[in-house]
Amino acid sequence: MREVINLSFPKAMAKSVDEIVRKENYATRSEFFRDLFRMWIEGRIINELAESRRELASSKGKVLKTLKDLR
Repeated sequence: MREVINLSFPKAMAKSVDEIVRKENYATRSEFFRDLFRMWIEGRIINELAESRRELASSKGKVLKTLKDLR
């Protein structure tokens, strides 16, 4: 089941969205925004992984062997 979320943009931004939809061959504006949201989520995960790697490299992190190590 889907839930509708309405977004309001200034005309210039809406025109830019429509240009992207056309140039990138998205079927609809909704498809574009769903893809954009997925990319945002993936970016957050990548950033969190990079931060974890930095912590491990600086000996601030802890490698867990089992879930019990979370305690």
